[in-house]
This record gives sequence, C-alpha cells and structure tokens, in this order.
Amino acid sequence: VQLQASGGGLVQAGGSLRLSCAAPENLYRPNVMGWHRQAPGKEREMVATSTMGGGTKNYVDSVKDRFTISIDAARMTVDLQMNSLKPEDTGVYFCYVRTWGPRLEYWGQGTLVTVSS
Repeated sequence: VQLQASGGGLVQAGGSLRLSCAAPENLYRPNVMGWHRQAPGKEREMVATSTMGGGTKNYVDSVKDRFTISIDAARMTVDLQMNSLKPEDTGVYFCYVRTWGPRLEYWGQGTLVTVSS
C-alpha cells in the first residue's frame, strides 16, 4: 500500500504550509489517518491524528491552535494545515493510515519541512 505525501518545503518562521497525503481509495476498513514527524536527532512523534469521520482529532501540545488536520474520507486524503510555523517544527513529516480488523498501519515516504528563523 503506497501513500503519497506532498507539500513540504522551506518557509520562514511565522509562515504557513499545507501538507497533503493520499491513500488508496479501496483500502479495506480505514480507521484513522494522521501525521507524525521526526526532527533531526530526535525521536519520531505524533503530530496530529483524526478518525475517518473527523469526530475525534488529537494534536501534540506544541502544535495545538496552529495546525489543523482534515480528512476527505471519500477520496482517502489527509491534509495538515500548518500556520505560524516555528523553527522547531522543522523535520520530516510522515503520513499514515491505520485500519481495523485487522489492525494495520501504512506509511508515506515522508516530506521535509524546513522552517528558517
């Protein structure tokens, strides 16, 4: 299963970027989609997740009120709108989708976000 992520790039602090990710539309029983990131020299961390219907969303504290996750369940896409970016948001962002029955996870290849001060 291939997920295609796009939208990374270089932006100045305070700027915005929008990441997009597409999973196969015929994926069996998708349950959650989301984004993780890995900063240089750090562990990968969850950034934002959402159930397919959008009813439950979770964010890491450091991005609350700045990032917004949205899902188009019919198209199997997940977007991450990132505003008021900070240098500490720099990293490789990975999208993923989790299925249920069986519980499986599929990951995208990662897209680099660089925020300059």
